[in-house]
Amino acid sequence: MSRRRRRVIITMVVVLAGAGVAVAVVVPLRHRAKPGPVDNAAGTSLATVERRTLTSQTSVSGTLGYAGAYDVINQARGTLTAAPAIGQVIHQGQVLYRVDGKPVVLLYGSTPAYRALAEGATASDVSGPDVRQLNHDLVALGYASKADLDPNSDEFSWATKAAVEKLQDDLDVDETGSLALGQIVFLPAAIRITSVVATVGGQAGPGPLLKATSTARQVIVQLDAAQQSAVRVGDQVVITLPDNRTTPARVASVGKVATVPSGSSSSTPTIEVHIAPTHPASTGRLDQAPVQVSITTDTVRNALVVPVNALLSLAGGGYAVEVAADEVRRLVPVSLGLFDDSDGLVQITGAGIHAGQHVVVPAT
Repeated sequence: MSRRRRRVIITMVVVLAGAGVAVAVVVPLRHRAKPGPVDNAAGTSLATVERRTLTSQTSVSGTLGYAGAYDVINQARGTLTAAPAIGQVIHQGQVLYRVDGKPVVLLYGSTPAYRALAEGATASDVSGPDVRQLNHDLVALGYASKADLDPNSDEFSWATKAAVEKLQDDLDVDETGSLALGQIVFLPAAIRITSVVATVGGQAGPGPLLKATSTARQVIVQLDAAQQSAVRVGDQVVITLPDNRTTPARVASVGKVATVPSGSSSSTPTIEVHIAPTHPASTGRLDQAPVQVSITTDTVRNALVVPVNALLSLAGGGYAVEVAADEVRRLVPVSLGLFDDSDGLVQITGAGIHAGQHVVVPAT
């Protein structure tokens, strides 16, 4: 049995005081002489042994929101004359805010803007990863074609200058073909504004001006660190939203460092698991909303399956099911495999067990 399939069923043990004797309590077999496919006076009924795909789930609470957290660093100096609204989504090529009435534009890239960008005496005079990002974005925005400007070039060429002039024309600013420090902000992707640090009308010096997230939807789960090995990237997930609708998802990442959540009364270490919805739009627009997630941690195909309450704990150890056939009931020892806690099912194997048999279960 794999580690992901291993489960423990506790057999009740009574310790007789003074005698030091342990007695296993076994589920009693009721009215073995009166089998039948319907409930009887002894409070039992029958269930069918099925062959099917069985899954095991881990159900935990999570928080629905947006992935990523960004501080938008301003490099321009002057008065903040316009700022975005909370919740506003800004894409590359669009204005983030204005300083002294001049637009500061979002472009995509992982290297932050740290210098002015302008054409040098030769293209190689001004080069680097920030220039490569600029060239890539100018082509992506349609201000230059790949034939005119190599989007992978890290040099500020005449083609870069020409494309910058077209961008400036769209922004209705002077077409200088150069970018002063503070005119653009590089961030990895489109952002969703969560707060404005500065005040419109106040001074906008170098430093954080906006806080934002990405536009990607995600659920964050604080998972008991002891369950880390049971959850893997790619595992299928069902998210239950606050209105009880469900939507599919998958595990995007599993944390490797266990921590004790700050402000929590629990001292149990947890790891952070990120879950990505398959259909983000189906999750709505709620931010920091509590949700329930069910993570499929294991799957067995073509398994023999019975209800968990069909299991009988044997006094000598191990488990059995009571098979009813031809008005005869007999105990058949079984080995246990995967458990599906959500449906109350368990995989069994054993000599004499096959699909279609009837096993005794407590009456509902």
